[in-house]
Amino acid sequence: MHSFLKAVGFSKVNRREEMKEIILDVIKNYDEKKIVEDHPDGVFAEFSRCYGSDCGITVCGQYDDDNRFHVEYYYPFFRGSGVTTQEPVTVERHADKDAFSGACDDLRIGITLIFYLQNAAEYMKERKKQEIGNQALTLSGLAGEGKILFPVLKDKEAVKVEKESTKNRSSLIAAARNGDEEAMESLTMEEMDTYSMLSNRIVHEDILSIVDSYFMPYGIQCDQYSILGEIVDLHFVQNDITDEELIQMTLESNNMQFDVCINRADLLGDPAIGRRFKGTIWLQGRLHF
Repeated sequence: MHSFLKAVGFSKVNRREEMKEIILDVIKNYDEKKIVEDHPDGVFAEFSRCYGSDCGITVCGQYDDDNRFHVEYYYPFFRGSGVTTQEPVTVERHADKDAFSGACDDLRIGITLIFYLQNAAEYMKERKKQEIGNQALTLSGLAGEGKILFPVLKDKEAVKVEKESTKNRSSLIAAARNGDEEAMESLTMEEMDTYSMLSNRIVHEDILSIVDSYFMPYGIQCDQYSILGEIVDLHFVQNDITDEELIQMTLESNNMQFDVCINRADLLGDPAIGRRFKGTIWLQGRLHF
């Protein structure tokens, strides 16, 4: 049973028989179907059905010589809005199945973002026609748990200074990657200043009043992250089958915007625009061809 099914409204599905019924429903009443006929192991098929606004379940598998479909795997999905980044993306196939993960170096985050690729069938088709790597990418996340925090009080001048500092830091990271020793030294000095500031303030303040947002790996699975970000937009939706309430939020974390979907039962606190969301997510991505 997939651990993030609850994020799209299937928290009460806990038996294999119930999951089989949902998989059959996706295959019979799909909203979207993608076929890859020249797949090395046979005809690959991807069925997707939405059970709420932009969220649902995708079932993938292969047709045999008798045109019978065999389910290989399934996963819950949530499709984000807009374009998250235009940075180059590297895609690699999973070792055990026809699923893919992508990696993207976004200077705003400072780490390599690894995500689960949502449109695997489309990728299989397009990689034979064109070079993959320079496509726009939309990131989204399914949250297993989360809580709502109040925002950090800032004046307009502080916000302006922070944006300018972020731009300069991105430029320095880009230069350091190209071997600029002065940029490396500047980044090192900046890290030392930040550490000194944190050491002084942490004695009298709570850490979440100092750290406005963060985006960092969580656990040993490479596509799961612990995040803290400001809620920019907010929507309440329901699962069409279970009637469970879902909350879909557009977050801004480390100056990067992306969408997150969470089951209302797994969220502590009342979400509102301007407040912050803190939680763990499974990061997904969709390449635009």
